[in-house]
Amino acid sequence: MLYPEIVVAGCGNPLFADDGFGPAVVEELMRLELPDNVKVVDAGLGGPHFIFTLLDPECTKRLIIVDIADFGAKPGELATFRVEDLPAGSYRDIHSWDLTEPLQQLKDAVDITIIGCQPGKVTAPEFELGLTDEVQDAIPVTVHLVLEIIGVDYGTAIENLRKEGRQRETDGETCSGEG
Repeated sequence: MLYPEIVVAGCGNPLFADDGFGPAVVEELMRLELPDNVKVVDAGLGGPHFIFTLLDPECTKRLIIVDIADFGAKPGELATFRVEDLPAGSYRDIHSWDLTEPLQQLKDAVDITIIGCQPGKVTAPEFELGLTDEVQDAIPVTVHLVLEIIGVDYGTAIENLRKEGRQRETDGETCSGEG
């Protein structure tokens, strides 16, 4: 089985400032002990062309996509979208690939939720590492939202993280922002 019942895919490229939001959220989620039926994947830029097309609707019942999305809000604000909320061609990656097409093909067999974060700065094609402060601050909120969607208690997940000593190397903080 390639992917289990629930797949969380962080999309984006950390080389283009806030476009690295999805992979940054995935990095935090990978620090947590999650149920065996959950797979967290850094989809990078390959989400629509590799990850999404490899999902087997017989096994995978839920797909949560974490990515930046320009929906006219303040940088760092979050919104959730269903595939039906995305008109054809409205959800594209930085290479202008339409991401709605592979999602449209899956939506009747897989429950798809897109968590979008309003970016402050996307520098493509110029390289710039690092998220803006507003988007960085949205990471723990997004982790909490993902855990809520998949039915994992946030407090227990963070407690297990502390017990195992899997804390951030920097500042000794966990993804919850607590030390």
